[in-house]
Amino acid sequence: MKQALIIGSTVADVTVRLPHLPVTGEDVIVESQSMSLGGCAYNVSEILRQSGVPYTLFSPVGTGIYGNYVREHLKRKQIPILIPAPAADNGCCYCFVEESGERTFAALHGAEYRFERQWFSLAESLSVGSVYVCGLELEEDTGGFILDYLEEHPEYTVYFAPGPRISFIPQSSLRRMFSLSPILHLNRDEALEYTGTTGSPENKKPWKKADLPCREYRLEACLPEAASRLTALTRNHVIITLGAHGAFHMEPSGKHALIPGCPARQVDATGAGDSHMGAVIACRMKGFPMDKAIRTANRISAAVVEHAGAGLDDEDFLRLNA
Repeated sequence: MKQALIIGSTVADVTVRLPHLPVTGEDVIVESQSMSLGGCAYNVSEILRQSGVPYTLFSPVGTGIYGNYVREHLKRKQIPILIPAPAADNGCCYCFVEESGERTFAALHGAEYRFERQWFSLAESLSVGSVYVCGLELEEDTGGFILDYLEEHPEYTVYFAPGPRISFIPQSSLRRMFSLSPILHLNRDEALEYTGTTGSPENKKPWKKADLPCREYRLEACLPEAASRLTALTRNHVIITLGAHGAFHMEPSGKHALIPGCPARQVDATGAGDSHMGAVIACRMKGFPMDKAIRTANRISAAVVEHAGAGLDDEDFLRLNA
C-alpha cells in the first residue's frame, strides 16, 4: 500500500470553554482553558495512524513557546518531523467552545502555515499514493509551492479540504487546485457560500430532527445544486458534511446520495471535520467504496464531537472500531 502525504499545519490548540461567545463590550467568565496538539493536518494524520494505514505528516514546526510545545509533543508520540525547523515562531489556534459544543476559531498564523519549495524534495523518496491538503496553507503566499509539487505528480489522489477560508484563497490557486481533480471535502455552509447556492428560504433553515422521517432523510434542494457546481470544477467526488445529519456525496457522474449520520451528544465540535476527512482517506486507502468510507467517517466524527478536544485517544478509537 502506498502511503498518504499529509500536508499542512500542526499547532498548539488553546481551548477556551465558556458559556457563550461574548458580544462586543460584554464580560464572560471562562470555565476552563487547556492546550493540546491540533491543526488540520495533524488531526487528519491521527485518524490515519489510528486506522493503521501508512502516512507521513509533512508539517513545518517553528520556534517559540508554541513551536517548542508542538515539537515536544510530537516527539512524545514518536511522530517524526521531516521538515527542517524554519527560523520563525509557530502560531497557535484559540478554540472557543460554547456550552452547546459549537466551536469558533481564532488563529495566529506562524511558521506552520508557510512552506518552502526545497522541502518537497524530501518527499520524493516516499512511496506516495494519496495527498491531503488543507486550504489554509494555500491562502499563504507560499501556497504555490504546494501546488507546484502536486502538479509534478498527476498520479496522486488529492484530497482537498479548503475549510471556511475558501473565499480567501486566491482564485488563481483554487483554479490550479481544481485542475488536479481533487476529492473535495467541505461542510454545508462552506459549500453553499462558495457556490452561491441559496435555494428557497425553507431550504436555508437548519435541519431539525423532527423534520426527518424515521430512516428517511430529506434532501435539501440546494445541496445537489451546490455539489453539481463543485463537481463541474473538480470532475471528482464531492463530500459535503452535514453534522449530525451525515454527509451528502456526489460522484463525478452526478449520482448523489445523503449518507445518514450517527446520533451524538455534542460536547466539542473541534476537529470533527478533520477526523471525517482522515477517516475517508484511510478507508479509501483500504479499498472501501466511497459510500462505505463516508459512512465510517460519519461514525468516527460523531464520536469525536462527544469528547473534549480535536480527536479520539487510541483506546476510544479501538473501542469504536472493535
